Amino acid sequence: MARQVMCINKQDRDNPHERILFIGGVQGGQRWKHSQTDAIANIESGRESYYVTDQNTKQSVWVIVKTSRLGHKYLTTEADGDTQNNLLSLPECP
Repeated sequence: MARQVMCINKQDRDNPHERILFIGGVQGGQRWKHSQTDAIANIESGRESYYVTDQNTKQSVWVIVKTSRLGHKYLTTEADGDTQNNLLSLPECP
């Protein structure tokens, strides 16, 4: 199932190097919220996929898992020609 990510939670919202703790959205009228750990496991197992839609261009990009140079997995979006990370531009989840 593909879920649209509409919000995120970070401990330090303004720090671009701080890990995303949760991603969330609304599917079928129900709010959902997944921890980064669960979202990574879902993507890697193929159980779920996530995408972000740019509100200005209406273009969607997939959320993917990357590994930092220190070996830590994290969520980001596929390259879409925009230098901005689409996840980090989303509002805070309630």
